[in-house]
Amino acid sequence: MDKPAKVGLFHRMDQPERKLTSPASLVVDAVLVIVFFVYMFTVVSSHVPSNDKRMIALWGALTASCLTGVFWLALQMFRVVLANQRAGRREK
Repeated sequence: MDKPAKVGLFHRMDQPERKLTSPASLVVDAVLVIVFFVYMFTVVSSHVPSNDKRMIALWGALTASCLTGVFWLALQMFRVVLANQRAGRREK
């Protein structure tokens, strides 16, 4: 009665059965993200309305970094969905 009740806000999450990433997959992801950034930088830099090379580089890099972040998130979601589908096929 004198001990406060534990609030159930911080439950421990279950540990995943196996890792979804490996060193090789991290290297592949890094290469894909870097290539995507360079490609997007070349595409969006030509659309910056400025004649100053530094401003073109700055806004091109900022825009390409946002797009690259979205690409990275999509790549991670694809990896998780693919792993889940493969695990589902093995269970059947």
